[in-house]
Amino acid sequence: MAFDGTWKIDRNENYEKFMEAMGVGMMKRKLGAHDNLKITIQQTGDKFNVKEASNFRNIEIEFTLGVNFEYSLADGTELSGAWTLEGNKLVGTFTRKDNGKVLKATREIVGDELVQTYVYEGVESKRFFKRG
Repeated sequence: MAFDGTWKIDRNENYEKFMEAMGVGMMKRKLGAHDNLKITIQQTGDKFNVKEASNFRNIEIEFTLGVNFEYSLADGTELSGAWTLEGNKLVGTFTRKDNGKVLKATREIVGDELVQTYVYEGVESKRFFKRG
């Protein structure tokens, strides 16, 4: 599948503003902007296995499209939600457990990059990954 492979962070757009909107403290925002994130994605039908490796943590997430699951962000924020496939885009809708606010995320292949977009409280951020 198109998402399969290992992707290394190349650059960010508006990521610090997004983290600020999420309530991440300044020190964690500065570190988070340089996390050297590497994502490995394997898709089998509707099931995804995603490994995230960064300077801060290594985790493995398994999910099925359209099925709710729980997830914690690197800063400890707990979310519940699901990914769906809309055309060639993975679209995630997650609700924060602490305040009930919604975080939207998309992953799509644009050219030779994986573009991950986050929207929270009207603040949009993009992270661009190259195959690695």
